[in-house]
Amino acid sequence: MTRDGVGDYQEILYSVADRIATITLNAPERRNALTFRMRREIVDALREAESDDDVTVILIRANGPSFSGGYALSTRKAEPDADGTEVKSYWDDGTRPERWIDAEEFDGWTDQWARSCVRDWMNIWDLLKPVVAMVHGHCLAGGSELMSLCDIAFVAEDAQLGYPPMRGMTTPDIPYFPWKMTMAQAKYLQLTGNSVTGREAADMGWVAKAFASEDLESETMRELRAISAIAPGLLSANKQSVNQAYEIQGMRTHFAQAWSLHALSGALRPGARDFSEKLREGGLKGALEWRDGPFRAEGFR
Repeated sequence: MTRDGVGDYQEILYSVADRIATITLNAPERRNALTFRMRREIVDALREAESDDDVTVILIRANGPSFSGGYALSTRKAEPDADGTEVKSYWDDGTRPERWIDAEEFDGWTDQWARSCVRDWMNIWDLLKPVVAMVHGHCLAGGSELMSLCDIAFVAEDAQLGYPPMRGMTTPDIPYFPWKMTMAQAKYLQLTGNSVTGREAADMGWVAKAFASEDLESETMRELRAISAIAPGLLSANKQSVNQAYEIQGMRTHFAQAWSLHALSGALRPGARDFSEKLREGGLKGALEWRDGPFRAEGFR
């Protein structure tokens, strides 16, 4: 089938059964790293489900050992410019995020990357139908942004949830922490970049419920069967009622301005390019050891 100009889905699976639309991240060989193509396919599938009268609730899940290890930054490829200098490109297949502005007037200061992340996952927030995430294994960085913008998240007790890039790279693309947990927990997790288990995330209110890994699917489907029995219009009204409270408190404005600190922390602060330099010098393993080693040495994830 053809979806909004993207063609057949290449990195997700999409199905509908028993009033539940299921979007499955389907790149297990790379821990479902979120490429531009996968992101666009997810957004397209969400809109497909929203417009389908046979769908009441939408499930986002993943194949393989992990829900998602984050954004696939390695999909950027080097291309020579006019004088032969290699310039990093943000896509390698022509599949750019919607409304990406690639122009000299805006390059370098408007942070099209962070803006695109907010736009993509706010589709979930704005969708008329509820979206549920079922999370297992690693759910890190961009993966945690996807999960946290879902209306409900059910996770495996032994899942690992966190945002390690904040230790040496940038602020989050979508600063969801203050909106998903208490100030004490939000500051602790955002300042340290530490990860927590699914059970710990449920205890702090980050996610709705945590189940034993062997029960995650059966318990999630039990929840979804019950939710799908509610009239879609009533589900939508209740979703929008809760959303409205957070909108009044300023969540959307906070997210819309997040790109500015992301740009400052990732480009202009002293040491902003240290991670990239470590990556060039010693590869990914060396860069991650530089970033995460001091935390692992103290027993943190």
